[in-house]
Amino acid sequence: MSEQELKLHVPAAARRAVLQEVRQQDATRIRLHALYFDTPTRELARARIALRLRKEGRDWVQTLKMPGADAITRVEINHPRPGPVLDLSVYAGTEFEGPLSSLKGELGLRYETDVQRLLRKVRSRHGTIELAYDTGVLRAASLELPISELEFELVSGRPAAIFSVARRWQQRHGLVLDARSKSERGDALAGLARELAEQDAKGDADTLQERRSKAIARFWAPCGAAPASLDDSMTPPQAMGRIAGECLDQIARNAAVLAEVDTLGIYPAGNSEHVHQLRVGMRRLRSVWRLFDGWIAPPPAPVLEGVRTLFAAFGQNRDQDVLNETVTPVLQRAGMPVINFDVPPPDVDSQSIASGKAFQGWLLDTLEWSLDVQPPAPAALPVMAEPSDAAPEPSFSLDGTAPTAAATPTLIIPMTSNTEPPTLRKLLTKRLHRWHTKVAEQGKNFAALDIPARHDLRKRGKRLRYGLAFAESLLPQVRLRGYRKQLAQVQDLLGEINDLAMAKDYYQACVGTHPQAWFALGWISARLEKLTVEAQAAFDQLAASKPFWK
Repeated sequence: MSEQELKLHVPAAARRAVLQEVRQQDATRIRLHALYFDTPTRELARARIALRLRKEGRDWVQTLKMPGADAITRVEINHPRPGPVLDLSVYAGTEFEGPLSSLKGELGLRYETDVQRLLRKVRSRHGTIELAYDTGVLRAASLELPISELEFELVSGRPAAIFSVARRWQQRHGLVLDARSKSERGDALAGLARELAEQDAKGDADTLQERRSKAIARFWAPCGAAPASLDDSMTPPQAMGRIAGECLDQIARNAAVLAEVDTLGIYPAGNSEHVHQLRVGMRRLRSVWRLFDGWIAPPPAPVLEGVRTLFAAFGQNRDQDVLNETVTPVLQRAGMPVINFDVPPPDVDSQSIASGKAFQGWLLDTLEWSLDVQPPAPAALPVMAEPSDAAPEPSFSLDGTAPTAAATPTLIIPMTSNTEPPTLRKLLTKRLHRWHTKVAEQGKNFAALDIPARHDLRKRGKRLRYGLAFAESLLPQVRLRGYRKQLAQVQDLLGEINDLAMAKDYYQACVGTHPQAWFALGWISARLEKLTVEAQAAFDQLAASKPFWK
């Protein structure tokens, strides 16, 4: 059985208002105490399966869950149980019999949840939605995470109902999209609890706190890009939906940490690398739109405009982070005197942007679009002019003047072809080849390019690199490996050049009040000259590389 649902985190400031609104009319309340099981080596979690026993009021239910076809679909199988007794025989003859019967380790309790759920149905013009407001805790050993989330599950109708209802609640209460399920959060928390216990057992009290701090920081580590697996039988809209979903997952996971979904007022988990990875996800999304341009219908205007303005907003924070955390430490190690800058903060900090209604609304809009990517609209056919009621003009005028030009009819012939449409692989390799050609041609003259042209080339190179990653599962790996390494070298050099160019502008504006900035300008100029030579050589190698597209 599959279900479609969307989950939004309810921040502390909105909980009272959400509670009051959910419990209106015929809302019901129930306590849910769930026990989740896995082997010591996380065999179920690695197979993306969650197995639990849950006491629902007075009744026990055994449930197996796993992700479905897209971001809002889950596969769920429920079996009533007489008590807290796990019975795997109920999956005999199902698709889960194989994975469960092949478990090597012994199943045991890994983590649990204790939740108060408030239920209520709401209707929209697209269908009926069940609201489930959960508050409580997720517990693994001695560690706990808070649960405060509002689920929107489709009861009847179309998935558009989920988004139309969720969008209203999100805008009213400032809710935050959280891509993690309870089982994913619980599995991660259990892993942290085990790691902390191992650190405690090692002793060495002098370094214990540092080791524990590092383990906790890894728990909140930024989320990088994951590969998108494509099949050559996919249509471009299907492939676009698959890749867009992966990009949005990266964006939403980093945004949730920046928005302090679990840590507000307790632990500053979000940092500059979360901002960087979030922007990488947005840049990848923009790149895949360019990659599939003409093969899919364009995304809605608010989605396209939102990614541009929000990317720029996060970029203000990112530039300052690069200057403080990357460029300035290098300059100080090179001997630059300390400069005490009175740097004004960005207009809006990353936490406020990530948790804000504009960004979260854009996430919902883009997620909804990604679930039903449409093919391009068919080309318009010629239209014949409407016939006139007037008498037709003679071929020759009796007064000797030239006759009025006769209307030229338009002949529409049905287009038939037995030619098979190009496969997804052929479409992608042809476009990536064209992108490579543009990058290679422009890169041959890299040393002579001005700063704006270099920045444009860097963006083209990133687009090509992301495009390769999207199409990787369809490309010959032997040829791709060497080419990808060369392209990565180019991108690393261009990234450092871009960061130093930004820093150069910054220090140039400071020399009037901070003479120490002249050191930075001299060092940066020398470094840029060296990097320019290296980048030119890297582009020459890229242009001469073996083609990956054949």
